[in-house]
Amino acid sequence: MAISLSVVLLLAVVLVVLIRGGSIKAGPAIVAILFGFFLASTGMAPSIQRFLNSIADTINQIKF
Repeated sequence: MAISLSVVLLLAVVLVVLIRGGSIKAGPAIVAILFGFFLASTGMAPSIQRFLNSIADTINQIKF
């Protein structure tokens, strides 16, 4: 839960920066948000979640 909340906040910040910087307009941003929302309700959602969790675990294991 903590990882998914952190990812959501990070992606929200990136989205705001992209919109304010002019890299992406509000319309395409809304389409991307809706796409993600509806993708989360499909059968692919568990696979995507496992993939993102494995990436987070890999990053977490990196020792500096």
